[in-house]
Amino acid sequence: MNQPIPQGLYRPAVRYHDVIYTSGMTPRVQGVLQYSGKITAAYPLEHYQEAVKQATTNSLTAALALVQEDEKITLILQLNVYINAAEDFLEHSKIADFASALLAEKLGEASIGSRAAIGVATLPSNAPVEIALVAGVSKI
Repeated sequence: MNQPIPQGLYRPAVRYHDVIYTSGMTPRVQGVLQYSGKITAAYPLEHYQEAVKQATTNSLTAALALVQEDEKITLILQLNVYINAAEDFLEHSKIADFASALLAEKLGEASIGSRAAIGVATLPSNAPVEIALVAGVSKI
């Protein structure tokens, strides 16, 4: 998988001992935003699923780039899901469930840890969602 392309002066992820912190990732492919706009109650939740999956994939890809051959991510210590939410949108945790489900699919259900679903007024480039995670790494 291609590493996410930073949109500013930062690294996609950093590692400190056995903990990896990712920068906030939006739903971009090769640096190009694939989805934009606010998340609103006017559409079914599934309308936003692919945007959340792409942002989560970018975050996981950034983290996995810092894992050695004899290691694996064993626990998502913290998952932050920032939602570019319209005032009428109240289903933040259900949007965050799309991110949790993808991580459980890729890493196993035992890897799921704490999470925050946070509604915000805006996100960079008017992205609908931004994902940041903290991952624990262990030897295989």
